[in-house]
Amino acid sequence: MELLTTLFPPAFLALALAHFVALLSPGPDFFLLMGFAARHRLRGSAGLCVGIALGNGLYILLVILGWSALRQFTLLFNVIELLGALYLLWIGWHLIHSRARTLALDNAQTERPGLRRQFLLGLGSAVLNPKNALFYLALMTALLGPNVTLLQQSVSGLWMVTVVLVWDLAVVSVIALPAIQRRLSDHIWKMERAAGVVLIAFGVWILWQFFTSL
Repeated sequence: MELLTTLFPPAFLALALAHFVALLSPGPDFFLLMGFAARHRLRGSAGLCVGIALGNGLYILLVILGWSALRQFTLLFNVIELLGALYLLWIGWHLIHSRARTLALDNAQTERPGLRRQFLLGLGSAVLNPKNALFYLALMTALLGPNVTLLQQSVSGLWMVTVVLVWDLAVVSVIALPAIQRRLSDHIWKMERAAGVVLIAFGVWILWQFFTSL
């Protein structure tokens, strides 16, 4: 019992619940995963999951090391915000130009993107989303409080990164199931284009929020 108290902060259950509920709300990462998993299955999307989880982990690390101080550099934060919006627009543009074709299930994985490209796309999606920074900043400071130890912060951060990775892999695995693939076969391009539209909408919304706040 003493070990659990040492490793986990008093508000850990509240933190874990708030974090998981946030994962249930589709964001840019989800629609990026959906577009890739529908076409390339698990092996063509697993790298995305790892990149997204690592990107979340980087923001958690920044919170632990003092992101609240870094947040005062308004120019840096604005640059990240603008880059994030442009990144979403770029990914969305490519997805909405998906070709209208039937998915050949036997050959679906021959054209899958390389693991390195998957990883970088996932990492970019997570890192260039300033909402992730604000989310983890609010979550870890408001819920854990000022008396949380470095060990407790680290354990909580590791937990959240693991949950992000497992959840994303689960989402991709479901979309990649042969039965789901057969049902989606004639509609893959529609899903990709829909995902592209949503990502572009996110990017436009971020730009609109940025310019209206000037």
